[in-house]
Amino acid sequence: MNNDEQLELLIKNALQEDIGDGDHSTLCCIDAAAKGKAVLKIKQDGVLAGMDVAEKIFRYMQPDIIFNAYKKDGDVMVYGELAFDVEANVHTILQCERLVLNSMQRMSGIATLTRQYVDKLKGYKTQLLDTRKTTPNFRLLEKEAVKIGGGVNHRFGLYDMIMLKDNHIDYCGGIEKAIDKAYDYVQVKKPGLKIEVETRSIDDVKKVLATGKINRIMLDNFTPEKITEALHLINGKYETEASGGINLENIESYAATGVDYISSGAVIHQAKSLDLSLKAKII
Repeated sequence: MNNDEQLELLIKNALQEDIGDGDHSTLCCIDAAAKGKAVLKIKQDGVLAGMDVAEKIFRYMQPDIIFNAYKKDGDVMVYGELAFDVEANVHTILQCERLVLNSMQRMSGIATLTRQYVDKLKGYKTQLLDTRKTTPNFRLLEKEAVKIGGGVNHRFGLYDMIMLKDNHIDYCGGIEKAIDKAYDYVQVKKPGLKIEVETRSIDDVKKVLATGKINRIMLDNFTPEKITEALHLINGKYETEASGGINLENIESYAATGVDYISSGAVIHQAKSLDLSLKAKII
């Protein structure tokens, strides 16, 4: 299933969840043929995200809407600005309103926090990655918001990369054994699938280097000093990723080590939704 198909399914399920057997608030007082216009008002500074998604939500319900965008995804937004207006059946506007706002408010919060992290990495080669610490059934839009904010999507799920984490390694019986099994699996089952392995110590890094057969080494909960030591050992042979305990206050000290990637679940799970509102305009 591609991203467009996933988004359509997300919209379908979210509208069904909200509307159920009917939007009775609208059905009781608005004529089905009534036309209307609404405008998206920005009520908090930040980075705008979800414009394309909003248009697709309205068009899912009514393909012939008129959607006028005043800003685009990734733009800096300031209190008092307008993001878009939409002309459609009033029923369409009212039934899509909450899904549009929930999506855009959440996505804008993530994009804004991501931009703050990315801004800290200016001047360094290090790129910011997201994680799988996402809201169930909303991952598609949360990861899209990270991209809009300037971050890079890590694996989307369990299916598009092998990540040998601490529990995999412990259950398997050791880091070398886990790598060997993963490598053999890829050759037979999924040629080309990349393998990343989590390391918890310099000794783990040495074991990975002796074993080989991987694409990226995660340095989990390493201090910047330990990362520098690990990078000296790795010597550019594999991609490197720092993870664990990294925040806005210390991210530059990790980037200064020269690590290729920094992964952060915080850009999604600690983001706060921003304030937006959809207001009727009588035409």
